[in-house]
Amino acid sequence: MNRKAVVGWCLYDWANSAFPTLISTFVFATYFTRGIAETPEKGAADWGYAMSLAALIIAVAGPVLGAISDRAGRRKPWLLILTLIGGVSTMALWTAEADSSFVFQSLVLVVIGTVCFELGMVFYNAMLPDVAPAHMTGRISGWGWGLGYAGGLAALVVSLVLFVQPDPALFGLSREASEHIRAIPVLAGAWMIVFAVPLFLMVPDRRGSGLTTRQAVREGLSTLWGTLRSLPEHPAVFRFLIARMFYIDGLNTLFAFGGIFAAAVYGMESEEVLLFGISLNVTAGLGAAGFAFLDDKWGPKPVIAIAVGAIGILGLSMLLVDSKDVFWVLGLGLGLFLGPAQAASRSMMARLSPPELTTEFFGLYALSGKATAFMGPALLALAVEATDSQHWGMATVLPFLVVGLLLLKGVRPPKR
Repeated sequence: MNRKAVVGWCLYDWANSAFPTLISTFVFATYFTRGIAETPEKGAADWGYAMSLAALIIAVAGPVLGAISDRAGRRKPWLLILTLIGGVSTMALWTAEADSSFVFQSLVLVVIGTVCFELGMVFYNAMLPDVAPAHMTGRISGWGWGLGYAGGLAALVVSLVLFVQPDPALFGLSREASEHIRAIPVLAGAWMIVFAVPLFLMVPDRRGSGLTTRQAVREGLSTLWGTLRSLPEHPAVFRFLIARMFYIDGLNTLFAFGGIFAAAVYGMESEEVLLFGISLNVTAGLGAAGFAFLDDKWGPKPVIAIAVGAIGILGLSMLLVDSKDVFWVLGLGLGLFLGPAQAASRSMMARLSPPELTTEFFGLYALSGKATAFMGPALLALAVEATDSQHWGMATVLPFLVVGLLLLKGVRPPKR
């Protein structure tokens, strides 16, 4: 095992965790719904439609880019470009002032950042089988997720200490103009770029195939079409991707709207939302690291089933309680299972993927995470608009988790 490569690979999880933590969930999403949008409910609906658009783009582009990359050989150039564009578009959210005239601009930048983040994960995840020995795939995937949650935790703490808590704000920032909040995307974008550097320096890349770009595109698309047609010949992969399509849609919707829900329903201000996010990242990181060993011992399927089932039960409980304190306790418990659900899914895909088609299969893995991902945010947005209730909106997450679990039951896991 190349320990240097493992460290560099895991550190990318630390780097890119700043985007979902600071932008998608706990800081910018709540700032958008409460500060930029006309009303919190209108903001939640607009955010949902924007996430649906991003999901559609990712669903189409992910498998295509994965197939092209498999034919071209190298992955790091693609990941570098996506990391840079994602980081810069995130930093550009500094320009989003607390006024409804900035709704469209904000959503465009968030969609660009989301697309780059998710497409980057196609290439990043595809490196796992090259970095991890077969008997340690689950552990290294879990370590990456755990380090990712630690990175999210660190980013939240830095945001809280440097930008949210100081009054007057540091660095000459104006609290009246929300500059102390608008500076956080700048931190997030810089975090994504700077901490990604170890991967590009320490992780070996596959050799180039020698094909021209045109040849790689043509052969990649041809191979992708062949793989799609042959998927029924790989029943375990086919059923797993369909199962994941549902349960990950529920999890992604939960991530995207968790901070918005906490702020709207329990009146949490920016500081408390950040503290909730910090606490959630602690339990999520512990869960990801702890379950990593169970993945290698039991296999990924039982870990996924336990984690998704627990998230569903705890999530339902959070919708039924009225006490903010109980909401906090249930939220921290739910956090223990967030990392394992995702880390074990990545491990499962790595074990199922043929070596020569790893990136392409992880492109399909991204497709399974995004093909219906527009449905979760869209249904939530429609439910909020129809009922004017954040509770009914978040309740739309639960059917996705249930359907995913039922489909996962029929998946025959790979031999260990």
